[in-house]
Amino acid sequence: MNNAQLNDLKQRYVANGAASPATQFADRAENALVWDADGNRIIDFAGGIGVLNIGHRHPKVVQAVKDQLDRVMHTCQTVMPYEGYVKLAEKLSQITPVRGHAKVMLANSGAEALENAVKVARAATGKNNVICFDGGYHGRTFMTMAMNGKVAPYATDFGTMPGNVFRAPYPVPYHGVSEDEALRGLKMALKTDANPKDTAAIVLEPVLGEGGFYQAPASFLKAIREICDEHGMLMIVDEVQSGFGRTGKMFAIEHSGVEPDIITMAKSMADGMPISAVVGTDKHMDASGGNSLGGTYTGSPVSCAAALAVLEVFEEEHILDKSQALGDKLAKRFAQWQQDFDCVDNARNLGAMAAVDLVSDKANHTPDADLAGAVCKKAREKGLILLSCGLYGNTIRFLMPVTIEDEVLEEGLAIVEESLKELVGSKSAATA
Repeated sequence: MNNAQLNDLKQRYVANGAASPATQFADRAENALVWDADGNRIIDFAGGIGVLNIGHRHPKVVQAVKDQLDRVMHTCQTVMPYEGYVKLAEKLSQITPVRGHAKVMLANSGAEALENAVKVARAATGKNNVICFDGGYHGRTFMTMAMNGKVAPYATDFGTMPGNVFRAPYPVPYHGVSEDEALRGLKMALKTDANPKDTAAIVLEPVLGEGGFYQAPASFLKAIREICDEHGMLMIVDEVQSGFGRTGKMFAIEHSGVEPDIITMAKSMADGMPISAVVGTDKHMDASGGNSLGGTYTGSPVSCAAALAVLEVFEEEHILDKSQALGDKLAKRFAQWQQDFDCVDNARNLGAMAAVDLVSDKANHTPDADLAGAVCKKAREKGLILLSCGLYGNTIRFLMPVTIEDEVLEEGLAIVEESLKELVGSKSAATA
C-alpha cells in the first residue's frame, strides 16, 4: 500500500489521540535512513525518539532476534523463566552505577519502569510521596502523567491525576532558574508540601528529555543525593532518554559521579524492541513481596536477546566513543549556526544528546515555538525527520543514531540550514 492509502486507513481506524500527524509511512530502514511506502528516502534525526542509538536494524541485533525466535518467543518469565532474563539482569547490574550490589526487574516501557521504581521506593521506605521536577517527562500512565512537569498534551484530557506527587524547579539558568533557586524550591517543597517523613523518593532526569535537553549540574545532583540521605528518601534517576550511550557515557548520571538508589532505562536499550528496566540497590529492590513486580510480557525472550546484543555492539564498536565524537561535530556546527542565524541560540550538548533553541529575541531568550514547528515541517518536506521539544516548544533536538555515516549526517545538517535560510534568512544573506 502507498502513503495515501495508508493515510486513509489511519483516518478511518486509528484513534485521534494515537494517530501520528505524519503522512509518510515507514516501509524499510537501515541505520539512519528510512524509506517510506512511496519509496522516498528520508534521513532520520529522531531515532524513534531516542530508541535507535545504534541505528535502525543493526545486523547483530536483527540476528539475535531471529535466533531467539527459533527457540522461545514467550513463556511469561514469572511462570517459566529463561536464560535471557537472568543474563540481561546480570549485565545491567554490572554496568549500572547504583549504590552497592544491584538487582533488576524488567518491564516493557519507560513509563512502566518509572511506575515500578515508585512502587519499589514506597515498599522500601514505607512512605508515599514523590517529588519530581518542572519540565520532567516520565510517561503516559496515570502515575507518570502526574509526575510529568508539563501538562499538554500528556494529561490535558484525562481528569484528576494521582495524588502524593509534588514538584520542584529544575535548574535552567537560561530561563531564569539558577541552581541555588532550584535547590531552594526543592527544600521549600519539603517544608510546605512533601514532608520528608512521608516522602519516598526524589525522581529526576539528569538531562531533561522532553523538557528541552537541559543538563542538571553535577553539584545539583550531589545536593539531591545529600538531601535524600539526610531524610531517608531514595534518589531515582530516569535515564530512559539519556541512557544507553546518548551522552557519551552509558548513563548520563556517570558524568556527575553520583550514585542513585534506582535507575530506570528503556528506549535504546534494545534497538527498537520493547523493553525497560528498573535497576536498584538490592535491599530496595527486594523490599516488596514475591510476585509483586512483573507482568505478562515483561522481559520477553526476544527483547532480552536484542538487549544483550546491543550491549555487545557497545563494546565491539566503541559506541560511547562514537557518541562523544558525534557530539563534538554537532557542537561545532551549532556554534556556526549561532553566528549565522539570529534565531538560533543556547546550543548545548552532552555527548550526542544535543539541542538548540529557536528564539525571536536572543537578548531576552524569547522562545519561538512557531518557528521550531515550521523548521521541523520544512525539514520533513526536504527528506529529514526532525523533532522539537521543550517546556516552551522551541527546542530542536538531535537524536540521530550515533552510528550515522558522516555523509548522511552532513546531508541532514545541510537540510536544517536550508530550512532555516528559507524561513528566516541568514546574517550573511542579509549583508550580501
